[in-house]
Amino acid sequence: MAKAEKTAAVAEIAEDFRSSTAAVLTEYRGLTVSQLTELRRALGTGTRYAVVKNTLTKIAANQAGVTGLDELFVGPTAVAFVSGDPVVAAKGLRDFAKANPALVVKGGVVEGRPLSAEEIRKLADVESREVLLAKLAGAMKGSLSGAVGLFAAPLSQVARLAEALREQRASEAPAVETEAAPAAEGETEPAAVAAE
Repeated sequence: MAKAEKTAAVAEIAEDFRSSTAAVLTEYRGLTVSQLTELRRALGTGTRYAVVKNTLTKIAANQAGVTGLDELFVGPTAVAFVSGDPVVAAKGLRDFAKANPALVVKGGVVEGRPLSAEEIRKLADVESREVLLAKLAGAMKGSLSGAVGLFAAPLSQVARLAEALREQRASEAPAVETEAAPAAEGETEPAAVAAE
């Protein structure tokens, strides 16, 4: 590889490290080309899986400011550059490795933090961002519904009390009018009695 090609390759890999939310290093020794193609499909559109040269990738990682990966650049290495959800990519790698034991996860980096192979496996067990957000939204909706009920209860009690008072006054109002009517008649009676 000519020096210009190496420089271009290092620049491209460094840009991949900078623009990715995560990068997972794997050893692919023993996988066929068709298995690698299957792995790329399994990782989805948010992840680019690239077979790389260790020396150039180590230089590129250092240029991108990614640290803690130097000891992982041993043997045939491929990097999964994740631009989407790291959990989805980790699940894809874990599931593929179960079916194809030749794929070995060496470790990686997520948002600038180096992770061991075990931490990548634990990351694969976490639910995806979308699922966690949906659960959070459901919990918040439940809490809000409870709060609405809590605040609505006193208001509905006040409304029921106001309605009961209105009904009570409405039932007392005709009685007051009927009492007032005999009193008016009574006033004429004493006048009539006085006239006799």
